[in-house]
Amino acid sequence: MKARVELQIDNQVALVKLNRPEKHNALDMPMFYAIDKVIRQLKKEKAVRCVIVSGNGESFCSGLDVKSVMTNRKSALKLLWKWWPRQANMAQRVTVGWRHLKVPVIMAVHGKCWGAGMQIALGGDFRIAAADTSLAIMEARWGLIPDMGGTLALRENMPVDRAMQLAMMAEPIGSDKALEMQLITQISNDPLTASNQLAEQLKQRSPDTNYRIKKLYHQIWSRSEGKVLAGETLNQWRILLGKNQRIAVKRQTGQSNIDYV
Repeated sequence: MKARVELQIDNQVALVKLNRPEKHNALDMPMFYAIDKVIRQLKKEKAVRCVIVSGNGESFCSGLDVKSVMTNRKSALKLLWKWWPRQANMAQRVTVGWRHLKVPVIMAVHGKCWGAGMQIALGGDFRIAAADTSLAIMEARWGLIPDMGGTLALRENMPVDRAMQLAMMAEPIGSDKALEMQLITQISNDPLTASNQLAEQLKQRSPDTNYRIKKLYHQIWSRSEGKVLAGETLNQWRILLGKNQRIAVKRQTGQSNIDYV
């Protein structure tokens, strides 16, 4: 069996490619395992400053391979099983796992980005879509609810009525509509090139700063005012106590040849 996910690390950027193009990168169990494994591997890659996730072939990901997964009771149980309700199961880890990485994650989407594919894309910090991308939260068509963790990003990005409309209608929308609804970050004729350009810009910032901004915003976006203020202060102290903040000052004042640690 060929690798369901390809990983290449080049110049501090991890390039992750879903690799089941003959099925529009539909998720079967081997692909779930492969994505989960790559995320765990990237957690250990200290040199990586940014991650770009894309799909080989005509689509980013057309969703769950229902025939291979849902018709096998053991597979369904493996996806949903968890020891504790608050932890992520296998189905959720392939989405929220990207949120837990300490570096920015960019999703470069094209073609079909449906169902489970949309959920995975929602796990990224940024979503750059081709102009002709078709996007959908499609689980309701199968009598299911979206349960892969993408709800976290929907809560942060759009009003609840818009999120419910997408989930209940289960109809594909185009990139223009997705941008209007804040489901994606931007539209590009070449999402991979645009993603690489964004990655290069993000690499110019301190990795500590990128991590703390990501952690802070994900944690506090729906919290009370007091928790927001406390979170800002706590994370700023952690930045100030590290080396990279001082390096950032030096880089900003002309010593651009100094690398972050």
